[in-house]
Amino acid sequence: MSSDNTTPVISNFIRSIIDDDLATGKHKGIITRFPPEPNGYLHVGHAKSICLNFGLAEDYQGQCNLRFDDTNPEKESVEYAESIQADIKWLGYQWNGEVKWASDYFDRLYDLAEELIRAGKAYVCELTAEQMREYRGNFSELGKNSPYRDRSVDENLDLFRRMKAGEFPDGSKTLRLKIDMTSPNLNLRDPVFYRIRRAHHIRTGDKWCIYPMYDYTHCISDAIEHITHSLCTLEFEAHRPLYDWVLDNISIGCHPQQIEFSRAELLYAVTSKRKLNQLVTEGLVTGWDDPRMPTISGMRRRGYSPAGIRLFAQRCGVSKSENVMDYSVLEGAVRETLEAEDPRVMAVLDPIKVTLTNFEPGVTSYRSAPFHPHHPEFGERDVTISPVIYIERDDFAEVPPAGWQRLTPGGEVRLRYSYVMKCDEVIKDADGRVIELKCSLDPATLGQNPVGRKVKGVIHWVSAEHAVEAEVRLYDRLFTVERPDAVRGDDGEYVDFKQFINPNSLKVVTGYIEACVKDAVPETRYQFERIGYFVTDRYDHQPGSKLVFNRTVGLKDSWAKQN
Repeated sequence: MSSDNTTPVISNFIRSIIDDDLATGKHKGIITRFPPEPNGYLHVGHAKSICLNFGLAEDYQGQCNLRFDDTNPEKESVEYAESIQADIKWLGYQWNGEVKWASDYFDRLYDLAEELIRAGKAYVCELTAEQMREYRGNFSELGKNSPYRDRSVDENLDLFRRMKAGEFPDGSKTLRLKIDMTSPNLNLRDPVFYRIRRAHHIRTGDKWCIYPMYDYTHCISDAIEHITHSLCTLEFEAHRPLYDWVLDNISIGCHPQQIEFSRAELLYAVTSKRKLNQLVTEGLVTGWDDPRMPTISGMRRRGYSPAGIRLFAQRCGVSKSENVMDYSVLEGAVRETLEAEDPRVMAVLDPIKVTLTNFEPGVTSYRSAPFHPHHPEFGERDVTISPVIYIERDDFAEVPPAGWQRLTPGGEVRLRYSYVMKCDEVIKDADGRVIELKCSLDPATLGQNPVGRKVKGVIHWVSAEHAVEAEVRLYDRLFTVERPDAVRGDDGEYVDFKQFINPNSLKVVTGYIEACVKDAVPETRYQFERIGYFVTDRYDHQPGSKLVFNRTVGLKDSWAKQN
C-alpha cells in the first residue's frame, strides 16, 4: 500500500504491528497524530516523523491528526504554529479535520486531575524544585516520599482548586501523581503533572494559571482523539509506563498504544530547538528559514523539494537502532528528485569575458535547446549568441593539468548548443590576472562535428548581450564538523557548538544566466548546467527586476573529496 505508486513500501516493525492489529480485528482502521510544540520551527528530524505519521495514515487509508502540544505558554507563539501548518502542507500532507490543540482539552484534563485526587492517586506538594530533586533520588538511590504525600483527599481537592483560582504564587505548589518513589523507573517517582505558572497563553489567554505537564496531557489527548498508534521517538520509551499508568487510572474509554522509533540525527547540523533558536537570536543566521538551517522552512527556501525530503525520510528507515545520517544522504535524495524535475539552463558565476573575433551579425547563428534532455514536454528555448560571451573562469587554464579537456591557449572546445571555439589570445591585467580571451568560432560547426579533428571538451557559456544579471547565493553546510554540539575540549567539557560554524557557508556572487529565467516566479527551480541546482528566492527574488537565486545543492558531493 502506498499513496505514491512510484515509491515502493518498505516494511518496518511499526507496519508489522499495524498489519497484525488490523488482521486480528483489534482496530478496524488506524488513526495517528503529529503532536509538535509550537515553540520553534520544524526541522529535519520532525520531517521524518511527519512522513511516518501522515504516510502511514495515507497508506492504510486512515487518518492523521495535527495536534499542537501547547502546554508551555512562555515559549509558544502563533508564528510557530502557522509555520508548522505551512510546512506540513508544503510537504504534501493534510491533517484530518480541524487543527487540534492540547488546550482544547484543558477543562477535561482538570476534571480528570480531580478524579485522580478523589481516588487517592494524586496530591498537592509544596517541595521546592531543589527539594524535589533531592527526594526523587537517582538510578542508584531510591526516592523517598514527600512529607505532603499523605494529605487527605479533601485537603488536596481544596488546595488544587485554590491553585486553579490563583491563590498561590508561581512555583509554590504542584500536583503530583502518587505512584512509587522506589520505582527503578524515575518517571514513576510521583511525577508532577500540574504546576502554577502565570503566563499568557496563545489560545486561552489568562484563563488558566495552572498548566498540565506533557506526560499527563499527551496520553489523555491521544485517548480523547481515539489514536490507535501513538508514535514517538526513543527518548519517550522510559515514559511509556507513565503513559499507560495515567490511562489505566482514569475514566476514559480508549487506551492508545505508544510505539517508539529512533529519531533521525543529521551530521554537520544541530537539531536542538534551543540551539537553533540561539543561532537565530544571536544573528548568526538570518532567521529560522535561513537556507543553511536544517528547518523545513530553511530547506524549502534553499530549494529542496518535498519529494526530496520525503525520499530522505524513507532512506532514514524506521527502527529502534541509532539513526545517524550523513548530510550527503539528504543532499543525494534532493539531487536525485531534482534531476528529473528541474529544467536546465546555462549560467556563469565566475566569468571571463570572451570576445569572438569572427562574429558576423546576421551570419553567425544560434540554435534552440531543450530545457531537459529526457522531458520534451518541458519545451525549448533559443540559445542566442553575441560578439561577447562569458565562460567560467574554471573552464580556462593557461597551463592545463593532465587530462584537461577544457579551454587552453590555442586549444578548442565546443560551446554547449553552439559552435566549436578556439582560443587565439589571452589578455591579462597588470597583476597577471586573465581578464579577457580573444577567440574565433569555426562557422561550420553549429550542430556539426568539425572535419578532420576531434574536440572532446564541452563548456557552458552565456551571451553578454542577452544574459540577465542575478544575485546568486552560494550556500554550503553551516558547520565544519560532523557533530558540532558533541565536541569536548581538553577539560572534558562540551565546546560551544557555535565555534564550528563554517565561515564559507554563504558566498554571494553576481551571476549571468540565460534570459529565459528573467520572469521566473519565486521558488522556481533550475539546474544550472555543469554547476548545480538553484532556486529563485522565496522572498527576495523579484521577477523581471531583481533576480535572486539560492544554490540548493551541487551536481556532486563536494565534501566527499575533502573528507
